[in-house]
Amino acid sequence: MRSRTRLLGAALAASFLIAGCNAGSSSDDQTSGSDSTDSSADTAAPAGEASVRVGLVAEPASLDFTTTDGAAIPQVLLYNVYETLVKIDQDGQMQPALASEWTVSDDGLTYTFTLQAGVTFSNGESFTAQDVVDSFTMVKEDWTVSLKSQFDIIESVEAPSDTEVVVTLTHPSNTFLYSLTTRVGAIFDSNSVDELATRPIGTGPYTFGQWQRGTSITLQRNGDYWGEQPYFEQVVLAYFTDATALNNAMLTDGIDVVGTVQAPEALGEFEEGDYQIIEGTSNGEVVLSFNNSTAPFNDLRVRQAARSAIDHQALLDTCWDGRGELIGSMVPPTDPWFEDRTGDYPYDVEKAKELLADAGAEGVEVRLRIPTLPYAMSCAPIVESMLEEAGFVVTVDDLEFPATWVEDVFTNADYEMSIVAHVEPRDLGNVFGNPDYYIRYGTPELRTLLEEADAGTEEEQVEKMKAAAKLISEDAASDFLFLLPNLIVADPGITGLPQNAITESFDLANLARE
Repeated sequence: MRSRTRLLGAALAASFLIAGCNAGSSSDDQTSGSDSTDSSADTAAPAGEASVRVGLVAEPASLDFTTTDGAAIPQVLLYNVYETLVKIDQDGQMQPALASEWTVSDDGLTYTFTLQAGVTFSNGESFTAQDVVDSFTMVKEDWTVSLKSQFDIIESVEAPSDTEVVVTLTHPSNTFLYSLTTRVGAIFDSNSVDELATRPIGTGPYTFGQWQRGTSITLQRNGDYWGEQPYFEQVVLAYFTDATALNNAMLTDGIDVVGTVQAPEALGEFEEGDYQIIEGTSNGEVVLSFNNSTAPFNDLRVRQAARSAIDHQALLDTCWDGRGELIGSMVPPTDPWFEDRTGDYPYDVEKAKELLADAGAEGVEVRLRIPTLPYAMSCAPIVESMLEEAGFVVTVDDLEFPATWVEDVFTNADYEMSIVAHVEPRDLGNVFGNPDYYIRYGTPELRTLLEEADAGTEEEQVEKMKAAAKLISEDAASDFLFLLPNLIVADPGITGLPQNAITESFDLANLARE
C-alpha cells in the first residue's frame, strides 16, 4: 500500500547558503572510497532494524564548517553531532537544547542561559559554560567563513558558573537568538577544536563514525547521550552525484530514504510502489546570481533585462517538474516577512530586448558558470535559451562541485551569472548584505534596512525585512528562479522524516522504523 504525505507551500508559525558547498578532510579511520556514484549502495550498511541508510547529494569535502562555507557539513553534523543552546523544531518554534531555559533583560541586551545538567561530549569530557564561552569566542576570532558576522553584535560572553552563560550584545537584536539555532551556535569541546576537520566531537545523539570518501559517512548512536536515545544504532549517509543512481539505489533496496529527490520528474517510479513520498517546503531559494560588480550586470538595465527574459513558471515546469514555488525574492513563505514578489518582473521578452538596447548591450556575451549539481544542470539550458531569445549570448560552463565552482565563482567572483540554491534559513542579509560576498551587492541602503530590522521591534523587523526583499527584487540584484520543495522518498516503515526543510540540519535523531 502506498503511503504519501503532501504539504505543498505549508505556512509555519515562524520561521539546503549552498547545498554541499564544502571542502576538507576525513576521519583518521576512513577507508578509501570509490568515485563511482553507484558505489554507495554497495558499501552502505545492510538493511536492518539497527541501521538506516539515507541517500543524499553534494558530499562534504571537509567536516569543518568554521572554515568552509556551505550546507553539506551542517546538514550532517548540526543537531546530530554538534548541538546548540536552542534549536528550531518542525513548526518553526524555538525550543530548549543545551540550554534548559533562558531570559532576556528588559533592554534586550543581556541573554542569560541556564545549561542542561549531566551533559558530556562524546570523548567523555564534561560540557560546561566555558565550552560555550570558548565556542562563541571562536566564531568571532577564528572562524573564516562569512557567517561569522552574525556574532559581530556580541560584546561579551561570560560564565558566572559551570551551568550559566551570560551574553551581552552591543544593541538589541531580533536575529541573535535565531542565529544560535544555526551552525554559528554549535558548541564544541574546548579541548578538541584542533581536530574539527577530521574528528568532530559534540554532545549530540550521534557520534562521528567513519567517512568512506566519495561514498558515505556513518554516524553511530551516542550511548552516553544526555537526552532521549535515538532509535537507530547507526545512520549511513550515502552520497550520489547522479540523480538516476540515487533513485536506482532506492528502487533496489540500496538505501531506505532518498533524503533529497534530485529528479522530480522520476517520482512516478515510486508513486505506484510501496513507498512514502513527502512533499513539503524548504528554505532553498534557487537563485540566478548576477555579479553586480562587473559588466554587464553592473548596469541595472541589463539586470532588469535578464529578469524580464525568464518565464519562471515554464522554467519550473520544465526543469523541476513543476514542483516548488515561485517567490520573486529572497524570502521563503515560512518567514514572517514573506511577500509574493513574482509580479515585479513579469515575463516580457520584448521588454528585455528594449532594456538591452537602451543599455547598448545587444548581443552581450555572458558566462553562466554553474555547479555540477542536478538542479543547476537541469535548469541552465532553459535559462540559456530564454536569455538568448532576449538578446544575450550565453556560454554555459559546468564547473566541478565543490572544488572548481567554489574557487572560481564563490571565492574569486570570476563569473557573470550562476545558478545555485541558497538554503540557509533567513539568509537574505548574508547573501545580499555583504558587498564582498560573491554576488557583490551589499548597498548602503540595503545594509541600513537590515540594521533597522535587527534593532527594531518585531513589527519593525517585519516591515524593514519586507522593504529589504522589495529592494533587492526591484533592483534586480539577482533573479529568483523558484523555491526548492522538500522532496523525500522513503520506505513505508520509516517515521520521523522532516516534512519541511527549514533548518540547516537533517535531524536524524527523530528517525525510527515502525
